[in-house]
Amino acid sequence: MIKNTSTPNLRITVYCALFTALIIVGGYISIPIPIGPVPIALADFFVMLAGLFLGFKYGLISTTLYLVLGAIGLPVFAGGTAGLAVLFGPTGGFLFGYLFMVAFIGFISDKMKPAIPTYLLSLIVGNILLYSIGVPWLRIVMHFNWAEAFAVGFVPFIAGIVIKIAVAVTLSHKLLPPFKRTHAFSSMQQIDGGDE
Repeated sequence: MIKNTSTPNLRITVYCALFTALIIVGGYISIPIPIGPVPIALADFFVMLAGLFLGFKYGLISTTLYLVLGAIGLPVFAGGTAGLAVLFGPTGGFLFGYLFMVAFIGFISDKMKPAIPTYLLSLIVGNILLYSIGVPWLRIVMHFNWAEAFAVGFVPFIAGIVIKIAVAVTLSHKLLPPFKRTHAFSSMQQIDGGDE
């Protein structure tokens, strides 16, 4: 019998679109910082969740879609901005850094069992990757020295990083195990359906 893959495919498509929408909403929830061009925003929080819940492949798809929408001119970036000028401007390193963040978090989420140490490891390293790209990019584009780049592109966000990681870990601890069990059950149904 031919496997019925339409329902799982539709489901993951909906999840990818949902997380793209959440990242967009997170971008709109932003607070400009007077000392620099990088705002405080929630987009990175939803990128973290995309990696945890969707895994490497689909988290990357969801985040890439967000960047593509912004690049073609839809106002999805922080504060409702858009376009290649934003993508390659002072905050562009953080936008491209989302891809490295979600890829690492998704990879760990795919390979390791759901557990608080797993979430912490993936989120901490994911944020290190994000700022390792965003801060040097900001330094180059804005012609900052390293002290200025860290003062503008990292220090104001430390408290937010800690809070976002704590909330993401809490949500994942409660929701991720049943979410993954549901997907495993869906896969089993698909396999069973093909054996009938």
